[in-house]
Amino acid sequence: MATERTFSIIKPDATRRNLTGAVTKMLEDAGLRVVASRRIHMTREQAEGFYAVHKERPFFNDLVSFMISGPVVVQVLEGENAVAKNREVMGATNPANAEEGTIRKTHAESIEANSVHGSDSAENAAIEIAYFFKPEEIVG
Repeated sequence: MATERTFSIIKPDATRRNLTGAVTKMLEDAGLRVVASRRIHMTREQAEGFYAVHKERPFFNDLVSFMISGPVVVQVLEGENAVAKNREVMGATNPANAEEGTIRKTHAESIEANSVHGSDSAENAAIEIAYFFKPEEIVG
């Protein structure tokens, strides 16, 4: 098993409900280590750039509006098979389909307001990490 890094966002629905610590604890309890973290209020331009892969999808504008509706916490997580572990801890995108004990089953309000984002591959993790963090800001 390889130690790797992945990217995570604690979304506006979770920060609004003061769940930053609870979500981070679930990630840490699963064996992931936070090596960079910052609370930000994304600009429209940042959100549009980050989610550009979805630009042609019908939900794009709603997604961008949601992501700029309040503060988020962007994080770099590190651990054994971090991408897969983070996705396991997050649970299915639709909280109704998520396993008990996952972040989304426990904290999500809906399929849209599902509390967290996580990279889907090591390649995308590297891109997403670089979008929000400089290398010197990641302290492993």
